Amino acid sequence: MDCPSEEAQIRKRLAQVDGIRGMVFDLAGRRLEVTHEPAGQNAILRALHAIGMQAVVAPASQQVVYFIEEMDCPSEERQLRSVLEPLEGVQAVDFDLKAHTLTVSHSLADTASIARTIEGLGMRPFEKAEGSAAPVAGEPVPVVASHAPLAAPAAGSATRFFISNMDCPTEKATIRKRLGAVDGIERLDFDLMQRRLDVQHHLPDTAPILKALSDVGMKATVERAGGQDPQGQAVYLIEKMDCPTEEGLLRKALEGMPGVKALDFNLMGRTLTVSHELADLAPVTAAIERLGMAPVLRSASEPAPSVAREFGTGISRGQWIRMVLSGVLALGAEAMVFAGTPEASWPIILASLAAIGLGGIETLKKGWIALKTRSLNMNLLMTVAVIGAALIGQWPEAAVVIWLFGIAEMIEALSLDRARNAIRKLMDLAPESALIRQPDGQWIEVKADTVPVGSVLRVRPGERIALDGEVVAGQSSVNQAPITGESMPVEKVVGATVFAGTINERGTLEFRVTSRKGETTLDRIARSVQEAQGQRAPTQRFVDKFASIYTPAVFAVALAVAVVPPLAFGQPWFEWVYKALVMLVIACPCALVISTPVTVVSGLAAAARRGILVKGGLYLEQGRHLKSVALDKTGTLTHGRPALTDIIPQGAMTKNEALRLAASIDVLSEHPVATAIVTGHGNAPLATVERFEAIPGRGVKGDVDGRTYYVGNHRLIEELGICSPELEAQLDALEFQAKTAVVLATDKEVLAVLGVADTVRETSRQAIEDLKSLGIEPVMLTGDNKKTAQAVATQVGITSAKGELLPQDKLQAIEELLARGPVGMVGDGVNDAPALARSSIGFAMGAAGTDTAIETADVALMQDDLRKLPEFIRLSQRVAGILTANIVFALGIKAIFMVLAFTGHASLWLAILADMGASLAVVFNGLRLLRAPAATRVNNS
Repeated sequence: MDCPSEEAQIRKRLAQVDGIRGMVFDLAGRRLEVTHEPAGQNAILRALHAIGMQAVVAPASQQVVYFIEEMDCPSEERQLRSVLEPLEGVQAVDFDLKAHTLTVSHSLADTASIARTIEGLGMRPFEKAEGSAAPVAGEPVPVVASHAPLAAPAAGSATRFFISNMDCPTEKATIRKRLGAVDGIERLDFDLMQRRLDVQHHLPDTAPILKALSDVGMKATVERAGGQDPQGQAVYLIEKMDCPTEEGLLRKALEGMPGVKALDFNLMGRTLTVSHELADLAPVTAAIERLGMAPVLRSASEPAPSVAREFGTGISRGQWIRMVLSGVLALGAEAMVFAGTPEASWPIILASLAAIGLGGIETLKKGWIALKTRSLNMNLLMTVAVIGAALIGQWPEAAVVIWLFGIAEMIEALSLDRARNAIRKLMDLAPESALIRQPDGQWIEVKADTVPVGSVLRVRPGERIALDGEVVAGQSSVNQAPITGESMPVEKVVGATVFAGTINERGTLEFRVTSRKGETTLDRIARSVQEAQGQRAPTQRFVDKFASIYTPAVFAVALAVAVVPPLAFGQPWFEWVYKALVMLVIACPCALVISTPVTVVSGLAAAARRGILVKGGLYLEQGRHLKSVALDKTGTLTHGRPALTDIIPQGAMTKNEALRLAASIDVLSEHPVATAIVTGHGNAPLATVERFEAIPGRGVKGDVDGRTYYVGNHRLIEELGICSPELEAQLDALEFQAKTAVVLATDKEVLAVLGVADTVRETSRQAIEDLKSLGIEPVMLTGDNKKTAQAVATQVGITSAKGELLPQDKLQAIEELLARGPVGMVGDGVNDAPALARSSIGFAMGAAGTDTAIETADVALMQDDLRKLPEFIRLSQRVAGILTANIVFALGIKAIFMVLAFTGHASLWLAILADMGASLAVVFNGLRLLRAPAATRVNNS
C-alpha cells in the first residue's frame, strides 16, 4: 500500500465491514489506523487479505527521547533522518534542535540499535528518563543497550557571547573545534542569525574563552553572564529605516543602552529586533523617537507577512507638491542669477530659503540629528554642503542641491519599494477568505486565517486556493507557477496536493486543509525570502565597510582642501571652500551603498518567481563560482519510481494479452516492480487469479482460467528449465540499459519479456548539457549498482559516475571534489544529508511539498525540473555582473568628480546631479533583474 489507488481499493472494501468507525492512511509509512468495535480486528484482516493486501497488526508504538549535544542545526537533523528513518522498527523521528532533543517512535524491544546508529555519525546520544528536563551541562554519557536512566550532568555557569564576525557554518565549525580544546567547557549553543554563542562551562571567569575566540580571529564580547535568559525580544517596525544611514544612527543610540543585548536589522522589511533584559521598553522607544523615527512595536512572533503590509509604499500627494514648489523656486532663483540679478539680493535669498524649507527640511533635520549623535552620514554631509554654500553666498546652488537630493531620495524610495513589493505581492496571492463546509453540508465564506487544519474547503474555477490541502473530491487543472515556476497547469485528482496562492483553472475542487494560515508553503517561501533579504551578502558587507572608511576619508580631504591652501599658500577662501563643498557632495556614499542590497534583493525575488528559493545573498553570489555539481540519481536525474518501459512478446502472444496476464498476477504482489507493471496496465479489466503464491527471491505465480503462469526474474526461468540463448540475449540487452527484466511464462514456455526501470526525467539531459556549457562538471553519486549508474549517466550525458556509494562514501566524494573548487550537491533534502551539508551549496529538488527542504536547503528547487539548476547559476552570474557594474560605475563617477572638483571644473549642482544620477542608475540597473525573463534556453515563461 503506497499510492492512492490502493487507498481507494481498501476504503471501498472496508466500508463493507461492520463496526468500523474511521480510517487514517499513511501511504509513505504503509500504515493504516482503523478505529473499530473491539471484536472487529479479525474481520478487518480477512477483508484486507481478500483484496491481496499483506496486512499485519503493527506492534504498539513506544517512544525514546535522546539528548544529543552535537545536534543543533538542520545539517545534523538531515544526517540523523537519513540513517534513522530507514531503520527497521523506527516509525517516526521528531527533532527539537533548540533543546538538542530527538524523539524516536519505535516498535523495538531494545533501542540499542538506535543509539549505535546515532553514534555512527559521531554524535553522543544521552537517553532521557520520561518527563526529565534536558541536561544543560556536563559531559553527556553515550547511551548503551541498558534502558536504565542515566543521571544528567551537573550544572555549571552559562555565558552568552556576541561575536560580530560569526555568521556562517564555517566560523561555527572553527569555534567548535577551538573551544573543544578548552578544559571546563561542557556545551556550545550557536545562533548564527543573531551572531550569539551560549557556552556552558565550569570556569572561574570568561578570560580563557575570550582568548580562545580571539586566537581564531573572532571578535567576541560578553553579552550575558550567569545563565539567565533575557526577558525577550521586541520587534519594531520603523517606516523611515531603509538604508545603512538610519541603521548607523540606531546602532549608535541603542547599542550602549543598559539592558539592550543585541540588535538585528532588516532594512528591506524595515524591522529592528531588539534582544533585551528590560522590564519596560519605553527607553528604547524614546531613543528611536529622538532620532526622528516613529517606531511601531510588534510581537517577535508575529508573522512576517503582516510586517510587510504594515506601511504603505507610495509617496503622498503633499510630498510631491512640496517638491514641485521647491524645484520651481530653486530653479527660478538660479534663472534670476543667469538673468543678471545679484546672488545677494533679497528676492534670490528668499526664493532659495523657501525652496530649502519646502524640499530640504527633512534632510536638515536628519543632518542635525547626525551632528548631535556624532554620526558622519550622507544627511550630515548634505547639511554641511548646503549651509556652507549659503554662508559663501551661493544661495541658488544651495537650494538646487538640496532639492535634487530630496528628489533622488524619493525616487530611490519608490525603487526600493518595487523590490520589496516583489515578495509582498507573492503574499497577496493567497485570498483572505475561503468557502468552508459546515457539519450540515452547507458552504459558507469565512476568513482564511480562521480555518483550522482538517476542514474541507471548496474552490471554484478561476479562483485562487486559500490554503494548502489534499483533494478529497473533484478534478481540475491548477496553475502552480507562483510556487513551482511551472508554466503548464498541473492536473489535480483525489489525493493530490494543492498549494495556497495557486489558481484553480477549470473544475471545482474540494480539499482537506493540511496547513493553517501562516504555515502554508507560500508563507514559508515568503518568510524564507524575507529572512534572506535581511542578511547581508559578502559584496554588501564589503561595500558597507568600504563606505564607512571612504566617507570620513573624503570628509577629511575636503576639510584639508578648504583650509590648507588659503592658510598655507594665501589662496582665496571662496574658491577653495567652494571646491571643498563640492567634494562633500561627492563624498556621499549613497550610490555605492544602495547598489548592492537592491540588486541582491531583486535577484532573490526573481529567483522566487522562477520557483527557486535561495536562502541568502551568499548563495546567490556563490552560485557562479561552482566548479562541479554532484547529483544523486534516484529522484533527481530519474523519476524516483519504477515504470514499465518494454513489452517483448514471444511466439503468438500479443503485447496487450501479456500485459493483462502479468498485471493480473502482480496486482496481488507488493513488490515495487510489480506495482510498475500494474500501473503500466492502467485501468483496463484484469483477469481473476486463483492460487496466488509468492516465490521468495524469484517472483510470483498464479492460476488464470485454470492455467498456471509465472511472473519472475532470470533465476526463476532458469530453475523452470525454459531459458534459451535468444532469451538470454534479450535479458542482457535490457539489463545493459539499467532495466529490470521480468519474464512472463508457463512451466513449458516463455510468453513475454517485460522491462521495468526508474526512467530518466525528460529534462535531465538538457540540464546536464546546460551545466557543461556553463563550464561546470556534472558528477553522479548514487547508492545504486555501478552498472545502472553508468547506464543512466550515459543516457543523460554524464561522463563521471560513481555507484554503490554509502552516505559516508558520498561525503568522501564531495571532499575530493572540493579540492578542485566549490561544489554543489543536489538531493531530495532528506537523504544524502552529510554530502548536502558538506557541499558549498546544497540544492533540494522538488521541494514544494517538503517542509524540511524549504527550511534546510541552501537553495530549494520547488519543481521536479533539474533545468532550474543551470537557471539559478545563470541568474547568479547575472547578479554578479550587475553588482560589479554598479560598484565600478559608482566609484568611477566619484573619482571623475573628485578630479573635476579639485581642478575647479565642477559646480555644486552638477555634483549632486551626478551623484543623484549615479544612485538612480545603479538602482534601476539592479531592478532589471525583476523584469528579466527566466534565464534558461527553454520556454519556461
